[in-house]
Amino acid sequence: MKNILILGAGRSSSSLIEYLLKAASEYNYTVTVADTSLESARQKTRNHPHSKAILLDIRDQSETEKEIKQADLVISMLPAFLHPTIATQCVKYKKHMVTASYVSPEMKRLDEEAKKAGIILMNESGLDPGLDHASAMRVIDRIKADGGKLTLFKSYTGGLIAPESDNNPWGYKFTWNPRNVILAGQGTAKYIENSKYAFIPYHRLFTRTEKIYIDSLGYFEGYANRDSLNYRSIYGIDDVQTILRGTLRKPGYCEAWNVFVQLGMTDDSYIIPDSEKLSIREVVESFLPQKRGDTKTKLAEYIGIPMDGDIMAKLEWLGLFEDTRLKINNASPALILQTLLESKWNLTAGDIDMIVMQHQFEYELRGALYKLNSSLVVIGDGFVYTAMAKTVGLPVGIITKLILERKIKLTGVQTPTVKEIYEPLLKELETLGIRFKEREG
Repeated sequence: MKNILILGAGRSSSSLIEYLLKAASEYNYTVTVADTSLESARQKTRNHPHSKAILLDIRDQSETEKEIKQADLVISMLPAFLHPTIATQCVKYKKHMVTASYVSPEMKRLDEEAKKAGIILMNESGLDPGLDHASAMRVIDRIKADGGKLTLFKSYTGGLIAPESDNNPWGYKFTWNPRNVILAGQGTAKYIENSKYAFIPYHRLFTRTEKIYIDSLGYFEGYANRDSLNYRSIYGIDDVQTILRGTLRKPGYCEAWNVFVQLGMTDDSYIIPDSEKLSIREVVESFLPQKRGDTKTKLAEYIGIPMDGDIMAKLEWLGLFEDTRLKINNASPALILQTLLESKWNLTAGDIDMIVMQHQFEYELRGALYKLNSSLVVIGDGFVYTAMAKTVGLPVGIITKLILERKIKLTGVQTPTVKEIYEPLLKELETLGIRFKEREG
């Protein structure tokens, strides 16, 4: 019997745990779900005969190491900064590890030790990063195998609300960590266009968007992610002429979000004094020139937006000009904005979410230029088994099974960019309804 230890029973773990519990009966696994909330762990395992739900605080190093020693493979669904600590223990006790997070410098430094221990530290195994890598590399490797040369690669992903639950003027609700949404894009976006480096500073990011068309869903708008340059070497396309990775939103979202950026309300670097005493309108006022007039008029003049347009309608719907106190002590502007948005954008029990991803390829083959789009749309199954939970959790679960069944034999720090990983991963995902559709031209 092989033992799987899952650290963390949050929202994104629901589909992962369900998948592994089904596999446990067939492959004789024991799945131990550990969380700081025993109730959360029990809700996810549902008294399955091949499961255990335990209370565990990873700050208790002794108990954590005890559980890791008893496992054959550890899945960390904890915050990303904790992964290297868990990985160090996995190397020490020669236990495989899988995470859905980016490879950090600390994780990278464990590569040689993991190889010596004969284990794999598998990272970037979720949606983005994860499915984006696997699906892109399948096409890139195919183009290369046919003798083609990739000249353009663009990739966009969005965690969005499904059309049937799209009932607010922003066309958006939180389907993942709200804090990450508030801070998204901060820094400078870096990419390559027509063989030249291109940069978009944060204060211009949401004004430089691209229209993206998805069959059956229509148009979205994409804005550039922070750093697309590293993916040249990751994907083995160092000489590509254009490369850009970005995020998808519904049309109109970015120009409205840009108001918060221009005001400074996405800043998390300082605390607003006496924040608990301020209404949201007073917070907005603090970012505007001190002159006569109501807050709405002053904001429209300061940012340069019409008083009666779609942007203002979105801001008013959020309650930006109301005298409602949020009562948050020692709050940064970003935290105040997050608290306001959580009162408006949280998923409710009846909501259905949606994942949309599209890769765009242009390549030369035997003297001709070809274009290919590869798109994925996944609709959630409700509040628990969301599209986000499925597209993060199922790849983690499948890769876990492939490692335990010796279908993946690689060791060291790995990501799903190699055929040994992405081919069986994508093949099984297709049987579960997660399938990319390709369209030429």
